[in-house]
Amino acid sequence: MQRILSTQLPAHVGTSVRIAGWVHRRRLLKSVAFLIVRDAAGLTQVVVTDAAVRAAVESLPEETVVEVTGTVVANTTAPAGVELTGPTVRPLGPPAVPPPFDLYRPALTATLPTQLDHAPVALRHPTRSAALRVSAAAVAGFRAALDARDFVEIHTPKVVGSSTESGANVFALDWFGRPAYLAQSPQFYKQLMVGVFERVYEVGPVFRAEPHDTVRHLAQYTSLDAELGFVADHRDVMAVLRDTLAVMLEAVADRAGSAVSALGLDLPEVPAEIPAVHFTEALTIAGAPADEPDLAPAHERALGEWARAEHGSEFLFVTGYPMAKRPFYTHPDPARPAYSNGFDLLFRGVELVTGGQRLHRYDDYLAALAARGEPVEPYAGYVDAFRHGMPPHGGFAIGLERFVARVVGAANVREVTAFPRDLHRLTP
Repeated sequence: MQRILSTQLPAHVGTSVRIAGWVHRRRLLKSVAFLIVRDAAGLTQVVVTDAAVRAAVESLPEETVVEVTGTVVANTTAPAGVELTGPTVRPLGPPAVPPPFDLYRPALTATLPTQLDHAPVALRHPTRSAALRVSAAAVAGFRAALDARDFVEIHTPKVVGSSTESGANVFALDWFGRPAYLAQSPQFYKQLMVGVFERVYEVGPVFRAEPHDTVRHLAQYTSLDAELGFVADHRDVMAVLRDTLAVMLEAVADRAGSAVSALGLDLPEVPAEIPAVHFTEALTIAGAPADEPDLAPAHERALGEWARAEHGSEFLFVTGYPMAKRPFYTHPDPARPAYSNGFDLLFRGVELVTGGQRLHRYDDYLAALAARGEPVEPYAGYVDAFRHGMPPHGGFAIGLERFVARVVGAANVREVTAFPRDLHRLTP
């Protein structure tokens, strides 16, 4: 008899089936016992009236892996509207050691550090696993959106020989006796690959050795990167980003609908045109000093509230960040050279995406590096490619965990990260 999942049971009413999963909960009443079995799809209620089967169930702690054979009977009060009766229950392993928290409760009551210490079992809780399903669906949507636009998926090195892009904020390691570093971004490589495919994207880990200890920062996170050639300016990039986000959220609704329902989510709509404000205007809206060089988290929250109130939008573009706060490869605004053709996208009051137009002429790179007092040599392998002809191009990077946290309303990105790595955590 082939095993079926809990969600398939309604199609088998009146027949004998075999399920398998984990003992989620046991409710032992005087005349009947209920065994709740959890599998990847959901929960199944098993009704036990036979004394011998009941004794077996009583000896199986929560999280023990079992196989159950029984008859599917309709019951509107049971999960999915059906239950199993007349069961036989067979353990598929030894009795489990119960985790240090109850997984059958609607919400995990353990502190987040305790959950993270015991992540392999904490992630079994339906709310924790639902967030990861949202994450998986979002990545599928990211790929689908860009595949439809003829982007090519690439895979770039995560170990690099120079710490040039962000100075000291990198993780150093030994590479066969030579110094090497974990890559902070695929930025240089995805630009170079525009010279091959014109439009590229990557889904992969990036590493930031910044000593942040906040609810929104990780030392390793998943970056959704895209880069496209033959753009007029950063607005072409923003248009692709807008459409990509829309498809990502559609994929969450379609591919992770049960998770969306389980978490009670109200998925945001992406406006046909996301409102945009220049950095100088954003400072005014946020009540920040006119000479502020960047937006603080409090400013981002204020801008998020303004976008909701004025435009009914959960998203807001902030364009024209000062060149002094952008990487050297950022293209300046031709009309206002002190400001950039770069942007951030705020989602529910938190920076989610950074992007913009890049320089594409070799001489411009030499001038940009000279203006910042930096030598060309550390960047030679990157900059040299621009001598051989590169189109005007730009791109963006979405932080996956931050995106999912905003979608599900998590207070901390670690709640939606399977095995987070941060300033304090390197295990499990």
